[in-house]
Amino acid sequence: MKLAVPKESRPGERRVAVTPENVSRLIKMGFSVAIEHDAGVGAAFGDDDYVAAGAEIVIGTREIWQTGDMVLKVQPPAIHPELGVHEADLLREGGSLLCFLYPGKNTDVIEKLAARKATAIAVDQIPRITRAQKMDALSSMANIAGYRAVVEAASFYGRFFTGQMTAAGRVPAAKVLVIGAGVAGLSAIGAARGMGAIVRAFDTRPTVKEQVKSMGADFIELDVKEDGEGAGGYAKEMSPAFIKAEMEMFAAQAKDVDIIITTALIPNRPAPVLITEDMVKGMKKGSVIVDLAAENGGNCALTDSGNVVERYGVHILGYTDLPSRLAPTASLLFGNNLTHLLADLGGASHFHLDLADEIVRGALVLRDGELIWPPPPRPPAALPPDPKAVAAAITPRTRAII
Repeated sequence: MKLAVPKESRPGERRVAVTPENVSRLIKMGFSVAIEHDAGVGAAFGDDDYVAAGAEIVIGTREIWQTGDMVLKVQPPAIHPELGVHEADLLREGGSLLCFLYPGKNTDVIEKLAARKATAIAVDQIPRITRAQKMDALSSMANIAGYRAVVEAASFYGRFFTGQMTAAGRVPAAKVLVIGAGVAGLSAIGAARGMGAIVRAFDTRPTVKEQVKSMGADFIELDVKEDGEGAGGYAKEMSPAFIKAEMEMFAAQAKDVDIIITTALIPNRPAPVLITEDMVKGMKKGSVIVDLAAENGGNCALTDSGNVVERYGVHILGYTDLPSRLAPTASLLFGNNLTHLLADLGGASHFHLDLADEIVRGALVLRDGELIWPPPPRPPAALPPDPKAVAAAITPRTRAII
């Protein structure tokens, strides 16, 4: 079975789907691997590195898309800026594709792939269960985005993160507020604490409180008690009373902190606006907001997706390519995720899409052009038996059997 890795065509995307290290592992699993010329250059991997790992170098975008049984990518297929054709139309008839797809919003891409009778696997749809952690590309990239968010904030913040007492005077530590303590938020907390900042975090899910505190940050709690845990560990939409108390808290925090990092997303919904224009007005001059939800509209009302803007003396970073800004590491982790998934699917010799497998059923969007996404809902977890009911059911006869 041959895997083909094209160069990413999205402007500014520097990641590559597999690294030379991944190639070596894939070849040991029985795959042959073809890489488009200069596909890894943005992530500091040259063609010579891939050849040394055993890959074949293919010159030409059309050629690489027609070369393999399965195409591995990072970004969903899009119109190629140089060829002027949609990448989905470059996939050979009946071919397979493995990448981020976001089928809920990229329906046009799915239709094009269906017309090619393609089999499409979306790594963003892999269920977040324990067995799938090593394949969870969303978490891998979120971890990098959270770390990079702090680095970007530091580049715009004109002061130290750590407090210092010097002969020239005292420098106070930066105060950082992280909204959302998922993978990206926890990564941001760790990076900010490592740089010496005073870090506070808020999340609608009380289950993350201990994680936040274990990393040395303060967890902000509201008087309104409500659990924000949604399906799959994501946050859910909260009640009006909770949102009112939450917004009042954000307004107060905005006046006190120096840096705000927002990560709040609700699956299949626009990002909730948590930082209003009035809150930005109330922030200290020179403060920074890094909006990790910028691609879905942003958690800040003034975010300009993909750009940096300055409003009321506050820099608002709306970058949508944070993982790509650490392309070597991001590529390695993403490639590891794909490699683990391909191993779980049986490798080259026993490759099989088992619809009874929860991971496969969750990630498989198209099979030979047939749309089979979304998967059926997971059955609710069985509750443990009620001890009182069990005790009541034990008769003298059953007690003797026990």
